[in-house]
Amino acid sequence: MPKIKTHKASAKRYKLRGSGTLKRRNANATHLLGGRSTKRKRNLRKSSAVAPGNMDNVKRALGLK
Repeated sequence: MPKIKTHKASAKRYKLRGSGTLKRRNANATHLLGGRSTKRKRNLRKSSAVAPGNMDNVKRALGLK
């Protein structure tokens, strides 16, 4: 059985946490921020977890499965 190649673009975007979940950045936090409230922009700085429905696909892209 051949090794699974890592999707390098995904590897730069996701990190594995100690609990086994995957960490990701929030969308909509890079440009056109003038119309958004300060509170919303502040909350977009924090990282989030990958949704359980997407976990299998992301793990496969990272070669973890």
